[in-house]
Amino acid sequence: MSIYDTLNEQQKKGVFTTEGPVLLLAGAGSGKTRVMVHRIAYLIEEMGVNPFNILAITFTNKAAGEMRSRVDKLIGFGSEQIWVSTFHSMCVKILRRFADKIGYDTNFVIYDTDDSKAIVKEIFKKLQLDSLHIKEGAVRGIISRAKDELISVEQFEKDAAYDYKERKIAEIYREYQTTLKKNNAMDFDDLICNTVKLFKEHPQVLANYQERFQYIHVDEYQDTNTAQFELVRLLADKNRNLCVVGDDDQSIYKFRGANIRNILGFEETYPNATVIKLEENYRSTQNILDAANAVIHNNVRRKDKSLWTRKDGGNPIHFRQFDSADEEAEFIAYDVKSKARELGLPYSDFAVLYRTNAQSNLLEKACKRAGVPTKIVGGISFFSRKEIKDVLAYLKTIDNGKDDLAVKRIINIPKRGIGATTILKAQVAADEEGISFYDVLKKARSIPSLAKSADKIEKFTDLIEYFRHRLENYTVIDLMDEILAKTGYIQILEEDGDEDALDRINNIKELEADILAFYEKNEEATLSDYLADAALFTDLDKLDDEDVPKLLLMTLHAAKGLEFPNVYIAGMEDGIFPSSQARSSESRDELEEERRLCYVGMTRAMNDLTLTYAKYRLLYGGYGGEYRAVSSFIREIPNELLDNKPQVRRTRDFDDYGDDNVFASSFKPKAIARAKQTERMPQMAKEVKALNQISGLAKGSDMNLGDLDYTVGDRVRHIKFGDGTVTKIDREPRDYKVTVDFDTAGTRIMYAIFSKLKKI
Repeated sequence: MSIYDTLNEQQKKGVFTTEGPVLLLAGAGSGKTRVMVHRIAYLIEEMGVNPFNILAITFTNKAAGEMRSRVDKLIGFGSEQIWVSTFHSMCVKILRRFADKIGYDTNFVIYDTDDSKAIVKEIFKKLQLDSLHIKEGAVRGIISRAKDELISVEQFEKDAAYDYKERKIAEIYREYQTTLKKNNAMDFDDLICNTVKLFKEHPQVLANYQERFQYIHVDEYQDTNTAQFELVRLLADKNRNLCVVGDDDQSIYKFRGANIRNILGFEETYPNATVIKLEENYRSTQNILDAANAVIHNNVRRKDKSLWTRKDGGNPIHFRQFDSADEEAEFIAYDVKSKARELGLPYSDFAVLYRTNAQSNLLEKACKRAGVPTKIVGGISFFSRKEIKDVLAYLKTIDNGKDDLAVKRIINIPKRGIGATTILKAQVAADEEGISFYDVLKKARSIPSLAKSADKIEKFTDLIEYFRHRLENYTVIDLMDEILAKTGYIQILEEDGDEDALDRINNIKELEADILAFYEKNEEATLSDYLADAALFTDLDKLDDEDVPKLLLMTLHAAKGLEFPNVYIAGMEDGIFPSSQARSSESRDELEEERRLCYVGMTRAMNDLTLTYAKYRLLYGGYGGEYRAVSSFIREIPNELLDNKPQVRRTRDFDDYGDDNVFASSFKPKAIARAKQTERMPQMAKEVKALNQISGLAKGSDMNLGDLDYTVGDRVRHIKFGDGTVTKIDREPRDYKVTVDFDTAGTRIMYAIFSKLKKI
């Protein structure tokens, strides 16, 4: 029996169509990785292609690792020559060889998000920019999007010539890139952009990789941005044997720069492309698929396809409606506990998905009260923890003294009495001489402004030079042990007496284990190689490394690519999901992306899917709670697929809510039955009644909203958030929704009746 006999007909077509451009439209759970692995096997075993000439690209280390494992298992000998990699890892390998051709040293460092934040923060101080009018986070996002679109600093400056704010951002962009270059560093976006630049400026380098990669496979093609599209196009331009696998219905990363036009317009880019649809689903029941299909078919900009399965219909989609978000969270926690006990399932078989991170707080608390262990995906990444960044900063400084950010991080770890004034003087000297911060430190005695601190500075530079000398004969593990011993880092943690000291020490031990595991797999790797690998780490890469099975709590975006027997999607309310921005947007694109996100969430479920809705939810730190309608996505699901049927929405006072309103809740534990006796519920009732009275919706009321005493651009004061500037005012049926850019609390969106803003 052939290994290909286990494939369905469409999968076989995807495997056997090897020449020319191929678009595999692979629906959720349709076995796309299986097809890609078998396609690679077919190229080698049946077509006689050298494994050395095959490239497979995906997005996450976890996905690349899974594909690598399956390729090795299926193909066996020779599979190690196949380049299975993420976009970023592939570009790192290429740039490690050729970065010097575009002005970098080949031992460049990779800056993560925290590093980028630190640079932008320094630039704001250096340029004396007012962060009240130009936000650091927004600027970082704009720079990232520019790189995604391959917009250089020069082009950005040209486009910004007639707009003051854009010119300021262009100035920051230039300073940001200058700082990176001076530090011999690249951020994640640069890895792609600089590889494209390398290929375009050095055709011989491109020709070398075109000759090597004669058959190219790209997974999750719907998530590619413009820079990634161009990178793939350049590599495939000679042989044109390009197989892209993706699903336009799962394109949910527009906010990260993903360009859905790449997959929707594939046949325009490659007119002779073969399009193959994989619609048979191996994950979910037919009821779940029918519900997901019903939702996604409302999108206009998509390629037509419908998922189906050989499985039985399965359970209906559960829909539960609650008076409040607290009640919703308590139901989910106890329902998970009950099902896990009754069905004998581990908690890791359950996942709760939500649209915004803010929803996780109530869910986590409810699970804690119910005794359900949880893990929030998307918390602090292992490599973002202070102690890990400290140790890595030592390794980065030893490996690459041009990394000013790393040097400044550890110059006083442990404390050496080198103050902020001295650091500033050293930076000024570095800027004046056009050399790195560390090079200035090494010649501190010859710089008048640093002479008084020269003894302290030399102790630091001597230590780094000592470590560099040791690196010639030490393994990275030995070097790390020496760093910890010479700096007394572990001892400092122990003496601090912080309650999390033991956890931080264990994290350092985990880092040692990670380094050891890396070099066991990559015996010839350098310190630069490990630092690059650590920089490309993502939260999902260690998702399964848990001793105790836990209920996973995560955003819908984080759930992409995962599957669970039992899934809950919380917060199915208009204004939450779909978001208020998508509902109010003039563009269809925003709402269609939200609908794709809903489709992704629903198709994570294998056996059981529960959708929950809270009539009332307090947001924005307790301000701006409101009564919401059930999500439009719920109304797109046929009634016969739900175990609770939608009813006509009626406007009622909060105290008058009954089980017949919108959807009935079958869950009434004693804790929830007592909820209306607590202090919070009466207060919520008062707020909603006040809202109804003001909006003219309370019984017998003819009142209309009066004019606000402030408008866009006015300065206002809030009792909790302080002073700020009104940036936007939206008229809604029952109130004004006001967006305020607060001086210290950031941007907040609130309703006028609750916020009680005062013009100043």
